[in-house]
Amino acid sequence: MKRIKDAAWIKSKRSLKNGAVDFHRCFNAAERVVKAELEITAHGVFEAFINSKRVSADVLMPGWTAYEKRLQVITYEVTDLIKPDENNIKIGVGKGWFFHDVKEWGAKGLKPDEPALLCALTLTYADGSEDIIYSDSSWLTSKSNIVYNNIYNGEKLDLTYKDEKLQPASEIEYSKDILIPLEGELIREQEHFTGEKLIVTPKGETVIDFGQEITGYVEFSALAEKGEKIIIKHFEVLDKDGNVYTENLRGAKATYTVISDGKVFKAKPSYTFYGFRYIQVIGLEIVNPEAFTAIAVHSEIRRTAHFTCSDELLNRFAQNVKWGQKGNFLDVPTDCPQRDERLGWTGDAAMFSRTAAINFDVKKFFDKWLSDVEANQLEDGSVPHVVPYVPKYWNGRDGYNSPAWSDVAIIAPWEMYMAYGDKGILERHYNLMKNWLGYMISECKKKGKGELKHPWTDGGYGDWLSLEELEREESSGTTDKGLIATAFLANDLKIMIKVNALLGYDTEEYEAYLENTLEFFRSEYMENGKMKQETQTAAVLAIVFGLTDNTDATCAQLTENVRRHGRITTGFIGSTWLLDALTIAGEDKLAVDLLLRTEYPSWLYPVTKGATTVWERWNGIFPDGRFANAGMNSFNHYAYGSVFSWMFRRLAGIAPVENAPGYKAVIFSPCPDERIPYVKASFTAAQGRIISCYEKTLLGWKFTFTVPENCMAAANLFGKTYMLQAGENKISVNLM
Repeated sequence: MKRIKDAAWIKSKRSLKNGAVDFHRCFNAAERVVKAELEITAHGVFEAFINSKRVSADVLMPGWTAYEKRLQVITYEVTDLIKPDENNIKIGVGKGWFFHDVKEWGAKGLKPDEPALLCALTLTYADGSEDIIYSDSSWLTSKSNIVYNNIYNGEKLDLTYKDEKLQPASEIEYSKDILIPLEGELIREQEHFTGEKLIVTPKGETVIDFGQEITGYVEFSALAEKGEKIIIKHFEVLDKDGNVYTENLRGAKATYTVISDGKVFKAKPSYTFYGFRYIQVIGLEIVNPEAFTAIAVHSEIRRTAHFTCSDELLNRFAQNVKWGQKGNFLDVPTDCPQRDERLGWTGDAAMFSRTAAINFDVKKFFDKWLSDVEANQLEDGSVPHVVPYVPKYWNGRDGYNSPAWSDVAIIAPWEMYMAYGDKGILERHYNLMKNWLGYMISECKKKGKGELKHPWTDGGYGDWLSLEELEREESSGTTDKGLIATAFLANDLKIMIKVNALLGYDTEEYEAYLENTLEFFRSEYMENGKMKQETQTAAVLAIVFGLTDNTDATCAQLTENVRRHGRITTGFIGSTWLLDALTIAGEDKLAVDLLLRTEYPSWLYPVTKGATTVWERWNGIFPDGRFANAGMNSFNHYAYGSVFSWMFRRLAGIAPVENAPGYKAVIFSPCPDERIPYVKASFTAAQGRIISCYEKTLLGWKFTFTVPENCMAAANLFGKTYMLQAGENKISVNLM
């Protein structure tokens, strides 16, 4: 960001309503340019062209941050785009996330319909001299032929429109103190899917099925009469009769409209995205699926894990988890990509953070987002339910401080440290972690009259979307919210004791708080080693967080509960650690029972319904084809995909050692089950590729573990420990 702070924020002088604006500037290059750099950001999202060539493959930049405090500046190397003599630059800016129709996000000199640009183009010549083109009132503006754009509703492209009245840009006062360099991953177009199937529904709707639910948009070619409208509606599922179903999008129209100029065109959106598997095509007499390409858009995260096994439904589920993460890791870890929400829900991210760091390299992605969590943290340490914070969903502090959700402030930095072994993650986010813990302790003392003899809150979302009764559409579940709050406080204290020790800070005060919290948890919520409340989630938290004073009794209680129900009853919180708790209980077989269950409700039930991503609810579609409440029924929601961490660490057996984070040491501890006679998983760590593979033989089990250099490894198999060497290690265990 060498030059951009000397530039001026500019906008169009004309009202754009919901349209986009194009900024134009012609300039001369005095001689051959040896280096050219464009520094750029916007209120809204931009796409930039120099001499009609796109500056970068990035889309929807500068991404989504806590805009009132942090706005990313992207720097592009554009030397190859500069010509001798005359050049032109065109930058389009659309509304993006910046506006969201929330008045509180307005800014001095800006209205919700007025995108703005800030940029500086530096031309460096062979003799070291420079020319700098700043954004200022010398730029010209025109109304874009993208006459409508909105993150939720979509875009309208009018190919018949061309603004011939270019006008000088207006300089405006807006802070440049919030500018930061790019911290997150770039957002780019990724996988492409050609239309797989043309469907004419019973209602006569023309539908294209792409075979995979994605987040992104559709590019298509067509020919229509001048002035004709071609409308593309995006949606996730067909209803039980095979017709278009859009009710679960709530207020989001999720459409893309092109007004034809009478010529063959190829078009795709510029300033929005959709969550969809299907599209409905309106306005074309002949629809060829091969003329439509669905383009997946997400952050440039590198895949690090692969999983396959002999059970095809389980393989499909693993793919669904991967696609759920891709679809919701578009600069911010969102809850869903399709309806009028698409927010960075902190609870979903907290529960999924371990799995996220297995599937993909998300270190940079989470590092950036956690900085936004801190930017939205209040002075007293309060952490919001969604980041970036969106005031329109709550009044005042109502959108802050929910157990498990706000605990992302401690859980996610710790999971990133464990995944990548970088203490810098803990150092950068230490104040966020410490201040959130301080808030909870302060609240406990207020309610406990100076002592931690009280849950810090009895509120929050509870064990969200648990399903304790099959026909009820639960939301918060029945697990006591005070129990959940106290359990997460204890877990946070345990993490912070380790963090303080790693960073060289005192741990004594936190240790005293932990002892007090454990004493309260056991006296308030336990009796004779069992949970007073008979829910799976209550026992799971006590077991996995190490809160019980009698592990055997609590494990027996959980095991009995699971066997009695014969199914999952847990929600977002309990489901994350349910199978881990059963492993601690010595019940791997029962864990696999739950994992392989295909009846409603289960992890594989949506797969039997044709799901290609993870659902928000266990009962998104009931067995009789009914949908759950359309007000909250996403079919691309990654939270329940958090169980993949158990599949990877326990079923496949690749488990990093806590005191050697970043996979510097690995204990292979698989749990072979004859119902899954073949399992293979791999993870690409900094040291190299780690592989666990095993299969059932006539005599027993054959294992192959691949260990990279500079990685210590051992294998625990049927009660025996084997030390492993770098390279491929083959072990056969004869059970005959």
